[in-house]
Amino acid sequence: MKIKSREDFVEFWARYVRDNPRRVWKPQVKALVDSQIIMANRFYQRLAKTKDGRKKIELLRKRRAEI
Repeated sequence: MKIKSREDFVEFWARYVRDNPRRVWKPQVKALVDSQIIMANRFYQRLAKTKDGRKKIELLRKRRAEI
């Protein structure tokens, strides 16, 4: 199957998850999620070192708490 669009990929992944046991696809998802968390943490560390960076982080945390 050639993946041409985001929708095609979503359909492909949904079939993959449905047709394979969790032990097969869970490590792939875990690696992706873990890498996203690592990159977000690095971003916040770099942002905190900039002028007004800590203020921006606090503003983001306040907005997140309101949701």
